[in-house]
Amino acid sequence: MVQKYQSPVRVYKHPFELVMAAYERRFPTCHLIPMFVASDIVEEEKSEDGSTHKVERRCALDVDAPRLLKRIAGVDYIYFIQKNTLNRKERTLQIESHNETFSNRIIVHETCCYSVHPENEDWTCFEQTASLDIKSFFGFESTVEKIAMKQYAGSIKKGKEIIEFYLKELENEGVTHVPRWTPSSTSLALPNSLSASPPALPKHTNKLDADYIKRYLGDLTPLQESCLIRLRKWLQETHKGKIPKDEHILRFLRARDFNMDKAREFLCQSLTWRKQHQVDYLLETWNPPQVLQDYYTGGWHHHDRDGRPLYILRLGQMDTKGLVRALGEESLLRHVLSINEEGLRRCEENTKVFGRPISCWTCLVDLEGLNMRHLWRPGVKALLRIIEVVEANYPETLGRLLILRAPRVFPVLWTLVSPFIDENTRKKFLIYAGNDYQGPGGLVDYINKEIIPDFLGGECMCEVPEGGLVPKSMYRTPEELENEDVRLWTETIYQSASVFKGSPHELVIEIIDAASVITWDFDVCKGDIVFNIYHSKRAPQPPRKDPLGAHGITSPGVNNVQLIEKSWTLGQDYSMVESPLSCKEGESVQGSHITRWPGFYILQWRFHNMPACSATNLPRVDDVLATLQVSSHKCKVMFYTEVLGSEDFRGSMTSLESSHSGFSQLSAATTSSNHSQSSSMISR
Repeated sequence: MVQKYQSPVRVYKHPFELVMAAYERRFPTCHLIPMFVASDIVEEEKSEDGSTHKVERRCALDVDAPRLLKRIAGVDYIYFIQKNTLNRKERTLQIESHNETFSNRIIVHETCCYSVHPENEDWTCFEQTASLDIKSFFGFESTVEKIAMKQYAGSIKKGKEIIEFYLKELENEGVTHVPRWTPSSTSLALPNSLSASPPALPKHTNKLDADYIKRYLGDLTPLQESCLIRLRKWLQETHKGKIPKDEHILRFLRARDFNMDKAREFLCQSLTWRKQHQVDYLLETWNPPQVLQDYYTGGWHHHDRDGRPLYILRLGQMDTKGLVRALGEESLLRHVLSINEEGLRRCEENTKVFGRPISCWTCLVDLEGLNMRHLWRPGVKALLRIIEVVEANYPETLGRLLILRAPRVFPVLWTLVSPFIDENTRKKFLIYAGNDYQGPGGLVDYINKEIIPDFLGGECMCEVPEGGLVPKSMYRTPEELENEDVRLWTETIYQSASVFKGSPHELVIEIIDAASVITWDFDVCKGDIVFNIYHSKRAPQPPRKDPLGAHGITSPGVNNVQLIEKSWTLGQDYSMVESPLSCKEGESVQGSHITRWPGFYILQWRFHNMPACSATNLPRVDDVLATLQVSSHKCKVMFYTEVLGSEDFRGSMTSLESSHSGFSQLSAATTSSNHSQSSSMISR
């Protein structure tokens, strides 16, 4: 397997020419890199005007490997070929290197670039990518890979320190300025005073720089930085909807120990879930019912000693049975999701306030009053459902869970719920029985004394509701709750459809006025599909359902409709109005079509076997929805369509961005593009 590395942008707050003068001091050897034994110039070339300088070096490295491995390999040093191209006119240095030793067994390729900062011409940027592919190495492939990645991570971390060391050395020698290249320039380095401090570095929109990562995301190893950058880049290239924030991506990477494939699959499942249920808008749209405001015994309360937002839940005082009977399971779930969304927002705020990365919160659960009533089966079922959804979509958001005043019944509850909690999350639990939390190692170790709530012996008034029994007059019948639950979680503008091999899913749209605009937004949740748009003057027959039993699918939620009759002939009974669009698993597609004729337009999603060799080398997501256990001959899409009438269209594509269109509002909110050609558009 090929190991890849991509660095963040590292910024030197010095001009490019001065950084190049420091870089040249690394050769022919560098005492700061003990493994860098020697380097010899193999070939050198300069342009007539001096603007371009190419140097090829053969470098010897003394790799820190076990003596036995060196004896088996039969070498003391590893040789690399490094090609440098310095363009003084463009102010760039391109570096390419590859291994000469064991090149038939191991392929190491590295590219680096020094360039001028796009926002500040007196600063210099450095970027680096590398790959390692071990074909064979005497049966020691795994050992060699570990050694190589360890050495590489160490040299990456050391790289910036080395340049800064030589910059300091130049400054001590009085060299603080190197003039830029001009056609008549002959001088290389003239002593001068340091220039005034440059302005603050603006935040990059497309690339992450190392200073930003350290300030807002924390101290990451070089390989962890690489995983974050590569996953972010993958999302930008394949997920054309709303791209999650860097903090959000990092949580999913941490939850999977920075395994790129597992984290990507985990994140894609969650992004699909968020889009389907409009979770991004939950804080703006969710208004807790009055019964929740009165009887849900939880709320935010200042922050802990580490600056993490603190959430207090008086579970022992909560009438879980009454809330479930009055509201239903799904309303409680939606409320808990809004709490998690608020927690993410507070983490961002605290990161700015405290000047250090804060990515999770602390939860304090007071169990005084917990009894067998809380073990009511439907209530436990609701709790397990909430834990399941939160674990799947908010990983690494809980920094610490303080469980106080745990009664004797608590072990029973813990036995029921602990199997559903991730092992890494369970390690963050601290459980105190009775008044143990008041002694050494207790609450004051994690929360400042002045904000300990009054009901826990502190002096701070806490606004968390005291709870109590929910009046039975507020209870609703099981039928009412079931209908409410269905309404809540079908409250999405998207529809889901299954696409089988030989059984496409089709949707008919009747157009009365020519020059209307059909818009669509769909996600390919599983498999690869081909998207087509057809036009027919005659209405298709009433939709015929696909015999689901033939595909071994029994879920009542499966939707598969076919409208084009087998007797219809393409070109006679119906015509194609858009070129077929092949869409891969995980892609988000938005587009529009300006209709030319009235009649019936059929949108079709058809099963498609992609070629074995894809045009892109980006990894594929094996299954975007973890709960989808289906055959390999089934695809799944989630779609939304809308028709803009000619009166809304007004002959201009700019109306697609008007407030008249729910689709337009959605697209704007997800930062998707809605530009169009004169007749039609499909964008991905």
